[in-house]
Amino acid sequence: MSKQGRADLLLVMVTAFWGASYYLSDLCLGELPPLNLTAFRFSTAFLLLGAIFWKNVVRMNRRTLRYSILVGLALAGTYVFYGYGLPLTSISNASFVCALPVVFTPVFDFIIHRKRPGRNFGIALVICTVGLALLTLQDSLRPAVGDLICMGVPVCYSIDLLLTEKAVNDPAVDPLGLGVGQLGVVAVITLAFSLLLEKPHLPTTSTVWAAALFLGILCSGVAFVVQSTQQKYTTASHVGLIFTLEPVFASIVAFFFANERLNARGYIGAALMLLSLVMMETDIRALFKHKKAEQ
Repeated sequence: MSKQGRADLLLVMVTAFWGASYYLSDLCLGELPPLNLTAFRFSTAFLLLGAIFWKNVVRMNRRTLRYSILVGLALAGTYVFYGYGLPLTSISNASFVCALPVVFTPVFDFIIHRKRPGRNFGIALVICTVGLALLTLQDSLRPAVGDLICMGVPVCYSIDLLLTEKAVNDPAVDPLGLGVGQLGVVAVITLAFSLLLEKPHLPTTSTVWAAALFLGILCSGVAFVVQSTQQKYTTASHVGLIFTLEPVFASIVAFFFANERLNARGYIGAALMLLSLVMMETDIRALFKHKKAEQ
């Protein structure tokens, strides 16, 4: 298997973990405060991965440390919005809203680097907006409070993706050290705020312990280290397209384990959002040209 094929396969695995994390996080948030849960999962991830890759942590240079702090700050913001938004909306709604970095990232890329988005961006943005409205707006034409809070997730994670892309293309940065370092930054930040704003405690039931450890080890530790180390072997288009599968995995898990159903309008909205995400990462004109050339 090629390096790109292996990277894509590993990123699909990561996306499946993140899809399952919505249900598991919702389960844990019934017992643990949001910042408490985030601090627990990232502390667990950092301690485990830090112990395995301790040489990369000890030998981390200043450039890698700087990017770890910046990426960690963006990632901490992502999970603060995620933790407070998820309990106030449905798992399916949250997963689709949180999948919007694919739309937000080109906007920030243009603002920061003046990099023009692809030809399909305008159409995809309109379709995505319509889909988001159908999915999240209630009969009163107002989104749930949780939906609005979850909108902070794609904003922060888009910044995270841009910083990570810049970091892994810097030859002075150790991708593995970056992956582990950002976990530690998120753990420190969220633990500090949890101590100030909440009454943090460890899980009290075996179910929440199992869910929290799964979130920490696989959805945080393994997932973000895989993303940091494999993103350099594949293309941005592949990564974006793979990450659109996250709400699909989340909805499947919610359907079977949380008995969660969308109404007809919600399914249409979700389908439009998936269509917009695929359009963002697919050069439709090139596909038609390639098809004509084959004929």
